[in-house]
Amino acid sequence: MKFPIAILAGGLATRMKPLTETIPKALLDVAGKPFVVHQLELLRQHGFEEVVLCVGHLGEQVEAALGNGSRWGLKLSYAFDGPKLLGTGGALRCALPLLGDSFFVLYGDSYLMCDYAAIQQAFLNQGKSGLMTVFHNTGLWDRSNILFQNDEILCYDKQHPTADMQHIDYGLGVFKAQVFEDYEPNQSFDLAGVYQGLLKKKNLAAFEVTQRFYEIGSHEGLRETHMYLTQKKESDA
Repeated sequence: MKFPIAILAGGLATRMKPLTETIPKALLDVAGKPFVVHQLELLRQHGFEEVVLCVGHLGEQVEAALGNGSRWGLKLSYAFDGPKLLGTGGALRCALPLLGDSFFVLYGDSYLMCDYAAIQQAFLNQGKSGLMTVFHNTGLWDRSNILFQNDEILCYDKQHPTADMQHIDYGLGVFKAQVFEDYEPNQSFDLAGVYQGLLKKKNLAAFEVTQRFYEIGSHEGLRETHMYLTQKKESDA
């Protein structure tokens, strides 16, 4: 049985304006469907049953569009940031009562065709409090930010990447809930800092994914993802 999975869909999506001025990024039309629906369909195919949407900016629209998830054979729950945005880490802290002891985390703008079952098993086998998926990117689709050698993350820095960083944060993680219980409720913090804290304590596992990622965090990414999902829909027909 799969862990629950949280989808981080609460940001302001400033890079995607003007498209996101009146609708949240999760509901942007991609290949004829709201992007989040593509995510839900993919997750159901991989055996997920419970999804928690961490929402903030225009989050009421997401809940109104998706409801309880029964249309996709899923149980959907919602965790709202409240009056102030809590960041990716704070949003997960807010959602802990809905997530259980261990859970996946997926960025709300990522479409990831990977082996979720193998990733969960790696997390269980390695026995650490967190796991980050990484991809050998070499700066191709976004700026690489991870030094990864011998199946270990040696350095992760999104702000100051170095030339020897050839991997990138793939956009999918697994955590024990206790990692976030150390933070105060309603505190704003970033998931990147959580990863870095675990790395310093040598408490962060890694899993290298070989399938490329698709994303809608930029206008170019949106165009690429639209093309891919359109072609996929036609080939599946």
